[in-house]
Amino acid sequence: MDLKQIEDKVLAGGRISEEEALFLYHTPNIHALGRMSEAVRRRWNQNNAYYIVNRHINYSNICVDDCKFCAFARKPGEDGGFEYSINEMLKRADEGAAQGAIEFHVVGGLHPDLPYSYYLDMLRALKERYPDVHLKCFTAVEISHLARLSKRSIEQVLNDLIDAGLGSLPGGGAEMFAERVRDKMCPGKLYVDEWLEVHRTAHRLGLHSNATMLYGHVEEPEEIVDHLAHLRPLQDETGGFMTFIPLHFQPKNTRLTGVLGTGMKDMRVHAVSRIYLDNFPHIKAYWTMLGVKTAQVMLRFGADDFDGTVIDEKIVHMAGSTSPKIMTVSKLRRLIEEAGRVPVERDTLFNPVMREAPLPAVTA
Repeated sequence: MDLKQIEDKVLAGGRISEEEALFLYHTPNIHALGRMSEAVRRRWNQNNAYYIVNRHINYSNICVDDCKFCAFARKPGEDGGFEYSINEMLKRADEGAAQGAIEFHVVGGLHPDLPYSYYLDMLRALKERYPDVHLKCFTAVEISHLARLSKRSIEQVLNDLIDAGLGSLPGGGAEMFAERVRDKMCPGKLYVDEWLEVHRTAHRLGLHSNATMLYGHVEEPEEIVDHLAHLRPLQDETGGFMTFIPLHFQPKNTRLTGVLGTGMKDMRVHAVSRIYLDNFPHIKAYWTMLGVKTAQVMLRFGADDFDGTVIDEKIVHMAGSTSPKIMTVSKLRRLIEEAGRVPVERDTLFNPVMREAPLPAVTA
């Protein structure tokens, strides 16, 4: 296989195969990867890099799943477990709105005892208080859990949630699609066909969503490419994915030991993802998991989205992330500019946001 031929194809707007993606992942020519991923990124987003003023709110970390990579979840009755009432959720939403948030990112564990009505009432309460704030809530794993809990179909659950105020789905729960990896890391968790079907159904109902991939643990390069190869056909079919988010695994406080990610791997994963997923509008450099400096570098290796202010992120920090828990808009813009990109504030669906007044100061 010839690197120059692949690069010529990519620069001409052609689509690469799984075999070519794996070849690119292994190439020692990291500069060629950068050139190719930059070409695809510019085709979609010119020189822009996006950010959002958002607030993460986790309603509970009580979970019946048994994911070895997770430091966030607690079993029922275990020390450190929490669940928020709807009033407590509103209090955190109030804090986010006061700091200018235009998106609430709401996810949690698979709680065995919270009733189906809790989730609908929570969305209604958030939407009633903040009708203009976008509600990006519940991973595919949570949607499947709600379907079992309520004895409804995935479509019925999504319609109920939409009626209550749901605006889009985040991309979590994908982890790594390869069955070998899932059996090692999260046995019994939602498998690839089910994960894809939740998103396919969401797209058919008019919802957009994201897709993620957790890397840097027990996976092989072939399994990274396999993960991407499951996503591209669904995007061809529905066009409903907004962003692909490579998630750099954080091992502290988990049951996976001896795992060490590298900056070179981050570059390879982001660049190959950008090149192979030629039908995804956006690739995210998730600074919360990558670290701020590495995330800046990813803006030169295919990423165009820098996520946002985040505020009070728990899942990654409970796994030992040393990145900040919040980020000010001024710092986000400075980091993007330092990477040579043009900072653009966006909403959840990547519409540019024009603010008439300065944002209030973001505090912890």
